[in-house]
Amino acid sequence: MANDTRELLEALKAGEVSVDEALLRLKTAPFTDLGFAKVDTHRALRQGTAEVIYGAGKTPQQILQIAKALLAQGEKRVLITRLGAESAEALSAELELDYREAARIGIVDGLPESRRGSIVVATGGTSDISVAEEAALTAEFFGGSVTRLYDVGVAGLHRLLAHLDTLCSASVIVAVAGMEGALASVIGGLADCPVIAVPTSVGYGASFGGLSALLSMLNSCAAGVSVVNIDNGFGAGYLAAKINAGREVK
Repeated sequence: MANDTRELLEALKAGEVSVDEALLRLKTAPFTDLGFAKVDTHRALRQGTAEVIYGAGKTPQQILQIAKALLAQGEKRVLITRLGAESAEALSAELELDYREAARIGIVDGLPESRRGSIVVATGGTSDISVAEEAALTAEFFGGSVTRLYDVGVAGLHRLLAHLDTLCSASVIVAVAGMEGALASVIGGLADCPVIAVPTSVGYGASFGGLSALLSMLNSCAAGVSVVNIDNGFGAGYLAAKINAGREVK
């Protein structure tokens, strides 16, 4: 891969290919084929962020090989989501792994020291924190500065209103809630920034494993609220980091 890239750059220098052609070839460059996985080592070039490893359903050895392939191609750190404790223990023998059990996230070679913007991650209750931490750590991994507001649900609305300054100064807010999922609508009616709603599977029988919260959030009357899938903290954190980076550029 490195030799192919060097040859392409030499051709660009010699005027044998145009800048646009070289950029296109780099964006569509081959992946690293491990047999059981095809590691997209050029995703950061195309999308601005590297491939993330989804740990569920993979063996520790498979995760290890994928992580090493990413590091070998120059990635400074690797994010692993939905990582079980046993797999994390096995990986720690081979990698510098920071494992956050509540979020089921593993971070190889640490979070970036410099973070920017103002991302708020809020939860309706303490039971939503595991999903919220997945969102918060993902956003931090991709360079966002995160403020956590946990257990500020609508059952005690004053707890949320006590943090109006934080909400109103945010670049993007992730609202994580189960039950009826009302937190996202309330925040959407208070803040002037995008709100990413995350329904969780927390709740009693009629919550249907998060479906009730999902439908409530999808039907929010507050403008500027978008919704990710049930318990998808990673998706929310990733999107929040993208929005935050865009607002920082402006």
